[in-house]
Amino acid sequence: MTRADVLVIGAGIVGASIASALAAEGRQVHVLSTLAPGDGATAAGMGHLVVLDDDPAELDLSRWSLELWRDSPHLATGEYRDCGTLWLATADHELAALRDKQQRLQAAGIGCEWIDPQALAVAEPSLRRGLVAGLRVAGDGVLYAPRVAWALLHDEGRGRITWESGATVRALLPGGVQLDDGRRLDAGAVVLAAGLDSARLLPELRFLPRKGHLAITDRCALPLRHQVVEVGYGASAHGGADSLAFNLQPRPTGQLLIGSCRQVGRDDRTIDPAMLGRMVGRAVAFVPALADVPVLRAWTGVRPGSADGRPCIGRWPLLRDVWIAAGHEGLGITTAPATAQLIVAQMAGQATPIDATPFDPARMVATEAAA
Repeated sequence: MTRADVLVIGAGIVGASIASALAAEGRQVHVLSTLAPGDGATAAGMGHLVVLDDDPAELDLSRWSLELWRDSPHLATGEYRDCGTLWLATADHELAALRDKQQRLQAAGIGCEWIDPQALAVAEPSLRRGLVAGLRVAGDGVLYAPRVAWALLHDEGRGRITWESGATVRALLPGGVQLDDGRRLDAGAVVLAAGLDSARLLPELRFLPRKGHLAITDRCALPLRHQVVEVGYGASAHGGADSLAFNLQPRPTGQLLIGSCRQVGRDDRTIDPAMLGRMVGRAVAFVPALADVPVLRAWTGVRPGSADGRPCIGRWPLLRDVWIAAGHEGLGITTAPATAQLIVAQMAGQATPIDATPFDPARMVATEAAA
């Protein structure tokens, strides 16, 4: 019989980070997941550790989380690369957005460097000419999150973490869960960190699926040093309609990972040839030499988006001893360590290093009541 202080539902990077953080505080943790550790949205993502500044609360969370990542012993496990992010403005009308980004990041104490067109051609010679400016954020990086999730569950528990895959939770109960196989597991607390599947167990969350495609190229000689992203990516990530934004990542293998798109309301995993073609075409518009590089593989994933774009991190008001850590959209990998620390602190009744109020899951219940 499994005995645990805390049940964590979900073994992606968020669930694994929470399990590890709770175990480090002396809790006995049992992790339940329908998938293997690090699978699902964690395995489908780019692994870009990035500070996003379009929302002040999101800025606080991602900034703090990157600080935690830099102190993590798992950077080497996750093949971390401090490539930084190079944000690009394609025309004069985007300069204001890039300047605003620079000001917000600098006000938050995040170092960034304005790059004019001449310096941009030196920094990334593969980019097409005619781009009007870039903003380099050196503190961002890239991580292979599935491997880290696996390591967190296996190495960090010190005997305090157990887990089982292929375990489907049928229902949340006060002080426990009911599984599809008929078992009831009890614990002092339950943390729901199952991404999009969280809304199956708690429909009040009303998460909106946002399907995305990624494609990886063959090995090539294109010299790409940074993760390069167009400045309109932030609006794309938070918008309520289907969207497309250039996002290109250099891989240690010499391959290039191409993103990024969002198909709102889609939770299927099928490849959409038209959307994939548009996404690759947009990448070629920024890096023309990509037209001669074969794409080896493409896949899809589904981001769990909340109605207001912020994740739910905290106590669930409608069930005793249930906590939520889900709805991160595309920032789950970036914000996993900070999410874990917010959950641990709130469970212990301690003050949190950042304001946790914007992430309070109770807002989902209040919004539904108002509707």
